[in-house]
Amino acid sequence: MNDVIIIGGSFAGLAGALQLGRARRKVTVLDTGLPRNRFAGHSHGLLGHDHKPPLDILAEARQQLARYPTVRLVNARADSISGAIDNFSVLTSDGESFGARRLILSYGIVDQMPDVPGFAEGWGTSIVPCPYCDGFEVAGQHWGLVWSGPQSHNQVRLFRDWTDTLTLFADGHDIPPDIRADLARRNVPVVDGRITGIAQRGAHNATVKLDTGPDVAVDILFAHPRNKPSASLHESLSLATVKTPLGIILKVDERRETSMPGIYAAGDLANPITPPSVTLASSHGAMAGIFAQQSMVV
Repeated sequence: MNDVIIIGGSFAGLAGALQLGRARRKVTVLDTGLPRNRFAGHSHGLLGHDHKPPLDILAEARQQLARYPTVRLVNARADSISGAIDNFSVLTSDGESFGARRLILSYGIVDQMPDVPGFAEGWGTSIVPCPYCDGFEVAGQHWGLVWSGPQSHNQVRLFRDWTDTLTLFADGHDIPPDIRADLARRNVPVVDGRITGIAQRGAHNATVKLDTGPDVAVDILFAHPRNKPSASLHESLSLATVKTPLGIILKVDERRETSMPGIYAAGDLANPITPPSVTLASSHGAMAGIFAQQSMVV
């Protein structure tokens, strides 16, 4: 019997495993090796690992976890969860069953690529979601932003810390007149029409093709496609969720515990903040590990 099973072994899951391993708790981490940021060439903003490839950071983290004899890393997908606090059971796609007193769900979310030629191919290079992750490298250049809802207006204001040259692509959405007026005051042009394709021009640059009007070239394109949890385990458990402008996340309390006692959640799966952040994921994963450990102390 494990003390904790962690489902998802990216930044949040491994951070939780580290805290639990240092507390000498028996932990099994189940992971499929498909982190959300695997498309990015470098990860930024993580203290001590700035500008390293994200897969290299995770590989180093797994090596460091080998110091702890109570931590086990298993390459497997969790297919189902049953039981209750102090007696959970997790069945993997390989047919193996694991028992645990507590669970941490950190299997993340997946971005749902729009049906636009070139979008998926450019994701993580010429098309990115996070200015904290990639903004410094393209500061002062011509940025593009695809409108995804009212939150995009906040992003326009945020982006001013990095660039004074920004073009907003409406992509067929109706942008309210008051927001258009504010964008005009900020000298942010709005390009109407739907995006029909995106062509990459080198590592970052992108050319946005439109159904009306000429193509528009930018040095980097920011977009926030809708997303969804990368697994449906929370649905089978009927865990409470929270709606965000881009999808749903798991509802957690200040101790990272979900609506079911004994089950914690961390990382993008339970992070309401946009854009995503490996720093926050690591922090929340560590918190989930610590609070899960504390809940077992008698």
